[in-house]
Parts: sequence; structure tokens; C-alpha cells
Amino acid sequence: MRKEKVGFFENNTLVLQVSGHFMLETSVQRISMSGGEMLLIRKNQLGEITKTPLGGEDYQTIVISLQEDLLRKIALEEQIEVRQKYTGQPNILIPGNDFLNGYFQSVIPYVRNADKKIATTLGILKVKEGVQLLLHAMPGLKEFLFDFSEPHKIDLEKFMLSNFHFNVPVEKFAQLTGRSLAGFKRDFQKTFGLSPRHWLQEKRLTEARHLIEKKNRKPSAIYLDLGFESLSHFSRSFKKKFGRTPTESL
Repeated sequence: MRKEKVGFFENNTLVLQVSGHFMLETSVQRISMSGGEMLLIRKNQLGEITKTPLGGEDYQTIVISLQEDLLRKIALEEQIEVRQKYTGQPNILIPGNDFLNGYFQSVIPYVRNADKKIATTLGILKVKEGVQLLLHAMPGLKEFLFDFSEPHKIDLEKFMLSNFHFNVPVEKFAQLTGRSLAGFKRDFQKTFGLSPRHWLQEKRLTEARHLIEKKNRKPSAIYLDLGFESLSHFSRSFKKKFGRTPTESL
């Protein structure tokens, strides 16, 4: 069955697609891949993930989180120095080669035998191997992987207008805009004149009304995309604001 969910990628993440179709959609990119392909996802991002089995096969994905403390250790061991902040695409499809394809196959047994105890040191070695092979295939990934600068304080209005539909806690929005929770709420009130939760509710409902009345979209097809947890919650909120149910607005 096809599943969709909102993902928050706190660390750089390598996704190995074993079987089925994977799609990641962020505010700036839409990337898809099928079995045998690899994707490197940039840290500190929100994205909608769609997973679809193909041809009667099970959907299988291997996700390797490249945690920052390990990347820092690799940078020290290998004397890797990054002099500039990464400014390229946040998500990159990795072209296959014999080395990466061999690595791909070598990781699969770890996943398929997850019930068997494997030493932590061996797992770390596999992650280190993956990082080295990525750099071998694409040397330009050095800035991507080893940029340890903190998220800078970005344009709050622009960010929220692009990402309001993601159903994540306010704390995550604060982190992604480079602010403490208190600082985020303070700046948000100055920018929008409302609290974050109130503004998110109003924005999502206004967008829902536009999609239903102007684009003839069905309520059941849009409520998840707009950050509502259930159709019943969406319908109650819509009626409370506009005086009629979403279905009555069609």
C-alpha cells in the first residue's frame, strides 16, 4: 500500500532504494527513484515522502543517517577541511558506479538480518565506507557532508509561506529558521501579528478553501497535504471558520 508521511531530516541521510518507488517532495525540489538508485538528503529539511510498491514486490528502502558527530570524526581523521558553506542543491541523486553498487549490495544483509546482533564498530565502519565512496564518486560532496555551520537566521516570512503545509511541531519550524523557540515566537508575532499555531491554522484553512472552491479539489484529497491529521479534524476546523463543511463548499 502506498504510504505518505512528513519527514524531518535532522542529519544528512543516504537512502538506498532496494525495491519499489520512493518520492521526496520539499518546498524547493521533487525527486523520485526506483530500485537500485541512491539519494543523498541534506540535513535540516522538511519533506513529504511517498512510498509505492511496484509489480507486486515489497517496498524496501535502506536509510543511513550520517550523524554529525561521526562526520566530524571522519573530518578529523581524514584531515578534511571545508572553507565555505554549502550552497548547492539540498537533495542529490547519486550516480551509480561499481564501487557504490558493491557497497549497496554489501549493506543489504545487515538489514535483512536485523535480528542478529552486529557490533556497533562494524556498523560505524560501513557508514565510514559509504562516506568515502560518496566522496570518491563525487568529490564536490565534501562541502555537502562536512558543512558544520549552524542554520543561519533565515527569512521567516518566506520560509513559512513555503512550508506551512508540513505537519510538524512549532519547535521544528524554529530550529529550521535558526531560532530558539522563544525567538521564533517573538519574531513570528512581529512578522505575522499572530501566534505560530493560530497563523498555521488560518493559513491552511484559507488555502483549503481556495483549492476546494477555485480548483475543485476534493476535501479527502487535500487535508493531509495541508498538514491536518485527519479528515474529521479538517472538516470541524473548516466549518468552525467558514460556517459550512468542506463538502458543502464544493
